[in-house]
Amino acid sequence: MNLETYYEYCLSKKGVTEHFPFDDDTLVFKVGGKMFALSSLQQWEKGEPAVNLKCDPERAVELRADYQEIQPGFHMSKIHWNTIAVNKGVSDVLIKQLVDHSYELVFKSLTRKLQNEIQELQN
Repeated sequence: MNLETYYEYCLSKKGVTEHFPFDDDTLVFKVGGKMFALSSLQQWEKGEPAVNLKCDPERAVELRADYQEIQPGFHMSKIHWNTIAVNKGVSDVLIKQLVDHSYELVFKSLTRKLQNEIQELQN
């Protein structure tokens, strides 16, 4: 997966916005003002891309056991976030599924009003 594919996939979700809240390097994708994906642009440029994605705690443990490339979230809650090394042993299909999972977890945590507003958006 390249950066453009990751970027476009995240932005293809309803109500997603991109931000740089921490520094000029860390690209953050949010839905309803809450983060669901983040990644260092410098790491992509170095050829060592990784993404941080929110994950159900039980599933996170299973994924970490199954994939050496999936680790507890770097600089994040180790219970709710995973860091996935991109272009290693995790397929692009699984990475997209994990982006979907992260988006859904965050979306479901939003107020019903905000969920409805986002669902009404036209892409």
